[in-house]
Amino acid sequence: MPAYYNEIDPYAAQWLRNLIVAGHIADGDVDERSIEDVKPDDLKPYTQCHFFAGMGVWSYALRNAGWPDNKPVWTGSCPCQPFSAAGKGKGFADERHLWPAFFHLIQQCKPDVIFGEQVASKDGLNWLDLVQTDLEAENYTTAALDLCAAGFGAPHIRQRLYWVANTDFARLERWQGMQCSNQISIGSSGLADGLG
Repeated sequence: MPAYYNEIDPYAAQWLRNLIVAGHIADGDVDERSIEDVKPDDLKPYTQCHFFAGMGVWSYALRNAGWPDNKPVWTGSCPCQPFSAAGKGKGFADERHLWPAFFHLIQQCKPDVIFGEQVASKDGLNWLDLVQTDLEAENYTTAALDLCAAGFGAPHIRQRLYWVANTDFARLERWQGMQCSNQISIGSSGLADGLG
């Protein structure tokens, strides 16, 4: 099944098409509509869905991490301008705050695994709190990391929040059928040594 890329910027959308043709990112379709116009039924044919797709970084990164193109996943790097120093500081009141539209699709389609990123400003942390609260209310388990772009070779110091969410079902499915063949016991002294 092909991947779905949602990107409203025509320049970035053309880059996505070029990267698909060149084989650098998963084969798929590029949709230039606003995420607010995307309906759950539009996504049924797709295994992977990349929202706010930009230049296809999520598809490229997943491939490099060994995630197969045919393994289901959703990604979304919601616009950071409402929550960054470069934006107008409107936060949740900014019309570019598109998490509600992305979350609506998540609620309707229930993808097992979702990755995303956002600016790690104070307002970005408030945004992440909303995202985690919304996802956990839908039975997702969430985690996030605050990473510096310079740590990955970028010529600037920008903190970014990278987050992941997976359904309780997806987490349990991974453990289903697994058995522990070697049981170990940690005595109280071993635990105390670990606590320092």
